[in-house]
Amino acid sequence: MRRGQISLELMFLMIVFMLILVYSLRLVTFTSSSSQDVIALQIGIEAKGFASAISNAISQVYAQGPGAKVTVNYRLTYLRDKEYLSKAFALNNPTIAISYLNGTYVMLLNGSGTILVNLRGPYKNVFWANSLYKEDILTNTSVFPDIIPNVNFDGNMVNLACIKIPPSNLPKIVKIVVEWDPDNSESWVYNVTSGELVIKINPR
Repeated sequence: MRRGQISLELMFLMIVFMLILVYSLRLVTFTSSSSQDVIALQIGIEAKGFASAISNAISQVYAQGPGAKVTVNYRLTYLRDKEYLSKAFALNNPTIAISYLNGTYVMLLNGSGTILVNLRGPYKNVFWANSLYKEDILTNTSVFPDIIPNVNFDGNMVNLACIKIPPSNLPKIVKIVVEWDPDNSESWVYNVTSGELVIKINPR
């Protein structure tokens, strides 16, 4: 009786252990919707922080005036991982797009096919941070190096001017350099080699 009881207890513990192991593997491989929700939340927090870091740097330069320059570093983890982005946001060929309208937009988009920008709701894939510098350059191709045509931007079709960055081209720490350059036009450039996002503003 005693041996039988021990065997049953051991079997029960083994079953519990196997259940925990299977659940852990599901989390690691993102096969469950709950694990995808968790990683999507982490990505969203990081993307919002990235947008805030850019907007805060722009705000500092704008407040200081012509000639001001600010450099900040922002650490990235989830935005650099193509697999995380693909599974958490159902993206075929994920790309990060950065643009600006009274603040910084960091968007998680399909690199091909239909491109939707959802500002709210369960399919939200864009994160925005307010800035003191009020300017609309969302479609200004003279400022941004890239353009994504026919983007459904929260219900409005636009030709989105932006910086497009594949996740693999993002470093662990991205350097954000913002300068008020009164002698040159505004520009946003991402240097893949140095991992620097260089922003020049020139408020009118």
